[in-house]
This record gives sequence, structure tokens and C-alpha cells, in this order.
Amino acid sequence: MASQDDMMRQWMLAAQAGDRQAYARLLRECQTWLQRYFARRIPPSQIDDLVQETLISVHRKRASFDGTRAFLPWLAAIGRYRWIDHLRKVYRAGETALDETLVAAPQDESGIDMLSIDALLRLLPERQADVIRLVKLAGYSIAEAAERTGQSESLVKVNIHRGIRRMSAMIEKV
Repeated sequence: MASQDDMMRQWMLAAQAGDRQAYARLLRECQTWLQRYFARRIPPSQIDDLVQETLISVHRKRASFDGTRAFLPWLAAIGRYRWIDHLRKVYRAGETALDETLVAAPQDESGIDMLSIDALLRLLPERQADVIRLVKLAGYSIAEAAERTGQSESLVKVNIHRGIRRMSAMIEKV
């Protein structure tokens, strides 16, 4: 029996070749997979919107899928980017406290109920947290962040990359 990833990859390849039925099956499977993926990361009331945004991104990026590679990591990467955009939007808008936004799944036995961006940033080295706040949350350019922190532009980029990678690793442990 073929794995879920193999089936989804085959459906994507068929969809890229113009098979509408394969594309419809692929989108249904992606929807189910994404609902499970986001269930541990955001409140249930926000899942449907985020799934739809992610499916739109999948649709827009479908031509970029490389059929020689696995499908699910490609889908997970798109989902992670949409999730981060969602968190950024919630953080900037102040619609809800992030402590309420990052709720662990009820069946999660890790004992961790909530995380927040601020809590994650406090766990990073100060230089990484500062540039992430400036560039990713406040919207400053790399050059502006470099000037404000006294770091070179290349160091700002490295610190952002390392900080986000650390934060992702911390989140995925939940």
C-alpha cells in the first residue's frame, strides 16, 4: 500500500498535468492534514481560516512543486509560513493575547498548555530577540534594525535566521 505522502505526491503530479479530479482529491487530503497540523497550534475557531489561506498558497505554488521530492514536507513548509504570518497578524493587531492563540491540543500530554511569542523571544539570546522584534514584528528593514542594534546587516540576517530556527524548534517540541 502506498504511503499518504506517495499518494499526495502522485495526485499533485497528476494535477500539474491537468487532472482536475486528482487535484480535488489532493485538496481534500491537504485540508484534512492541515486541520490536524494546526489543531495543536491555534484555537479551533481560527483553524478553518488558516487552512483556507494555506490551501490558497498551495494552489498558487503548485507549479513550484518538484515531483522528485516528498509532498508532505513541501505542504508542511507552506503551512508553517502561513502559521507564522497568522501569528504575526494576531500579534500586530492585538486581537487576542498570544497566550490564547497558541493553545496546545487537549490530548497533548506534555503538560504545556500555552506559549506566546514573547515567552519564546525571552528564551533567545538578546541580540536575536531584538532583531526579530524589530524586523519581523515591528516591520523595520534590515538596515534600520542594524542601525538600531549596532549589528552589521549580515549579522542581523544571521541572528533572525538563527532565532526563528530556535523558536520553531521550541514550538515543535510542544
